[in-house]
Amino acid sequence: MRKELLSPDPADAGDPRGAGPSNELLSPEPVPDDPVETETEVGLRPRTLSDFVGQRELKAQLGVILGAARQRGQAADHLLFAGPPGLGKTTLAHIIAVEMDAELHITSGPALERAGDLAAILTKLEDGDVLFIDEIHRLSRVIEEVLYPAMEDFKLDLVLGKGPAARTLRLDLPRFTLVGATTRTGLITGPLRDRFGLVERLDYYEPADLESIVARTARILGVRLDDEGAYEIAKRSRGTPRIANRLLRQVRDFSEVHREGFVDGKVAQEGLTFFGVDNLGLDKPTRAILTALCSRFRGGPVGLSTLAISVSEPTETVEDVYEPFLIQQGLLMRTPRGRVATLEAWQHLGLLPPASAADVSAIPGLLD
Repeated sequence: MRKELLSPDPADAGDPRGAGPSNELLSPEPVPDDPVETETEVGLRPRTLSDFVGQRELKAQLGVILGAARQRGQAADHLLFAGPPGLGKTTLAHIIAVEMDAELHITSGPALERAGDLAAILTKLEDGDVLFIDEIHRLSRVIEEVLYPAMEDFKLDLVLGKGPAARTLRLDLPRFTLVGATTRTGLITGPLRDRFGLVERLDYYEPADLESIVARTARILGVRLDDEGAYEIAKRSRGTPRIANRLLRQVRDFSEVHREGFVDGKVAQEGLTFFGVDNLGLDKPTRAILTALCSRFRGGPVGLSTLAISVSEPTETVEDVYEPFLIQQGLLMRTPRGRVATLEAWQHLGLLPPASAADVSAIPGLLD
């Protein structure tokens, strides 16, 4: 029977190679106060490629790779998935294990502190197993050196002893599939990236795909939801399924306490407004950044550190969690002189823009 072997991930905060956890309501990262998954909510994760919504090009590629591997009776090639948090990288690792009828072993970059940690996991693998390493860009260089021959030649090189008495032992490993996930592609070294057979980036989801995800989650959780309610939640989910499911749970709770338990478009709007999520998907911390930029600094330009201090947030959190969505929506620009609010930002906040406000729609290619 297929099992999932978990390796604990130490706290991320303060690691220089990755942003720490955020308590933002709309953060795509799992947060400590997220509800503990019940047996029903564990079923929210799709188990097969046919159940996986969105990422059509990637699904087609995986279908070919996994199908060919099954026909040959071999393990699939190593796979690397990149992209923002919450888009389904971990879910795809689970799906790959199910599609290959293999055992899934799960660990993370920060959890592998010594070469022995990786060796202990690799020696437990069996033919065809899937090893999933989350945040693989945070592997130390020592661990990477051990991983290279394991990925390429399915060999594990161990050094026994120290000093003049040290000797090298090479062990054979079963053929396995390594699935890596990263939110910071630029931090992955070239030699590691080149050893993956497929490197793909997951894109933000279209609203129609998010509507399907919200509707599916509602059926699993037993939430009474109509199409307008699903649309309202989907359009405020920042193109991220994890956020969509989180907002659905928030709206469900609001509906059960303050309404009659049925989520239509109006109830969804009221619930999302109650939890501070506006019609663009901006919540209180994100709007605070935009408001500070427009009100305190007259739209900028202002430096990242100054902007972060003004809202009492770490610079890494502002840059990695809040800014990407603001830039994607055309509300903020990064310039050599600092951050600048666009004309659309002033309009969204209902403030009178100065004559110098940047009109992002007038700058060709900025939002490409």
